[in-house]
Amino acid sequence: MSATAKQLASAEFPTRWGQFRIYGFRLNPVANGKPEEAVALVMGDVHASPPLVRIHSQCLTGDVFGSLRCDCRQQLEMALTMIAGEGAGILIYEQQEGRGIGLMPKLQAYELQDSGLDTVEANEKLGFKADHREFALPAEMLKALGVRKVRLLSNNPDKVAALEQAEIQVTERVPCEVEPSEHAADYLRTKKEKLGHLFTEQGS
Repeated sequence: MSATAKQLASAEFPTRWGQFRIYGFRLNPVANGKPEEAVALVMGDVHASPPLVRIHSQCLTGDVFGSLRCDCRQQLEMALTMIAGEGAGILIYEQQEGRGIGLMPKLQAYELQDSGLDTVEANEKLGFKADHREFALPAEMLKALGVRKVRLLSNNPDKVAALEQAEIQVTERVPCEVEPSEHAADYLRTKKEKLGHLFTEQGS
């Protein structure tokens, strides 16, 4: 049985970036007894032309608390600002904390990073892959929303490949680069050197 995204909810969603509609989805069938769920914030007409799409992985420390150890909150706000600027687009927010390893292991990885390991080394020492995420649900959510072509706001070539493999055409990869804090410099360097993320020289 192939995976599909089942829509569980839909509601009007006003934000400080403008008016969205929020959708709740669950990936079917449920894998390992644990349902994978995510939300999509949709603004404007996303069918007239390939919309700007951001697939954002949940980051409690950055998105909520404004942590400077990563660039997640800055990327989230940049994506919403760019979508609002175009008047149309989709932000998919996945519950993939810590590149998919979960909140407590992520905090344990922070502790290892404080002792000198980089983000990849810390994840691997805890027994995880460097990046534990899968991107099946976002692709199925886009299909459920009737979107088959996107302009993907991302620095991560794995996201492009995952969408293309799921038959979502990425017509353009739009850089999602923010001005990093000094605390995030090593984090971003590891993203580039070990995970293959694409940055301009300014964002390297």
